[in-house]
Amino acid sequence: MPERLEGRRLVFEDDFDGAELDSGVWLPHYLPAWSSRAETAATYEVRDSCLHLTIPPDQGLWCAEDHTPPLRVSGIQSGNFSGPVGSTVGQQPYRAGLTVREEQETFWGWTPDHGYIELRARAVVTPRSMVAFWMVGLEDRPQRSAEICVAEVFGNAVRAGESTAVGMGLHSFRDPDVDEDFEAVRLPIDVAEFHTYAVDWTADRAAFLVDGRLVRTCSGPPSYPVQMMLAVFDFPAESTGDAHAVPSLVVDYLRGYQR
Repeated sequence: MPERLEGRRLVFEDDFDGAELDSGVWLPHYLPAWSSRAETAATYEVRDSCLHLTIPPDQGLWCAEDHTPPLRVSGIQSGNFSGPVGSTVGQQPYRAGLTVREEQETFWGWTPDHGYIELRARAVVTPRSMVAFWMVGLEDRPQRSAEICVAEVFGNAVRAGESTAVGMGLHSFRDPDVDEDFEAVRLPIDVAEFHTYAVDWTADRAAFLVDGRLVRTCSGPPSYPVQMMLAVFDFPAESTGDAHAVPSLVVDYLRGYQR
């Protein structure tokens, strides 16, 4: 057992061995309150003991009439809620004054408030796409909104077969008690291959690891429950002749350990 896991117990594991996504844990939509369930549905498959999130060429835009720049997303999340239609109560608003277009039923899947959380995944990205695994406050109160970003990879930061800049750290958003502390660290890894991306999260700090190696540490992380977010993104306006590419995030497992 790795040293960091000694004295901890496995409290959550999804190895995607079934034929379907676990609906008790995951919602296969990306922030649907700002749009609708129908227009934010992820393109995905659960097969070969992996979750495959993809964006095929014919997938529509996310919040097409409002979001700038144009964006397409296939994402899943382990929590969801909103206020009524027309209110500003919702998760991760992307601009001031954004209002709910479709009220969401409150749903909490796995929402930890500390622990060692590890993802094993690989990705296919081009210069117009990115993938990410992040954990964000439930925003049942606006200030409980900070983010722990475990791994964020833009296609234009990948040097195929050589190295990749992996973003990791904290985003404060509307939480005045969490300082912004984020960095993209260049690592000698090929994201097209499977790697593990992890955070060791305590009340005092968040330590970020890739393949078991400590990469960076941030102090003062959020101390409230967060929901898991996994997604692949595509930015059509940045196309460089790769319009027919299918970016993907392939997840082998997600695990959580606590003392």
